[in-house]
Amino acid sequence: MRSWYFNLVLDAPLTEEQKDVLDGLDRFAAGGIGLEEGPGYSGFLCVVRAETLTAAVVDTLSRFEDFPGVLVRSVVLDHVDLASNGMATAAVVPAPPPAEASSSTS
Repeated sequence: MRSWYFNLVLDAPLTEEQKDVLDGLDRFAAGGIGLEEGPGYSGFLCVVRAETLTAAVVDTLSRFEDFPGVLVRSVVLDHVDLASNGMATAAVVPAPPPAEASSSTS
């Protein structure tokens, strides 16, 4: 099993009430996910052990079922995370070019 490193970006900073709820959530206290805050920003730094990155993200996002009113806007892997995860580059596949309309000649 591998350790996967990524960040979850929330759609809005946590309120004081949400922080109080977070303090009481056992699934967050179990480790592997930590709150990161800045001016106008809240997110979570994640280090999750799983077979695949997808499984790690799914496991982490499932913790938010117990955290009503908090929405994850994006999952971010930066270049350090990619190196830590053993990925040489971001897995980005460009979209294929648009199919050309075939024209029939008479």
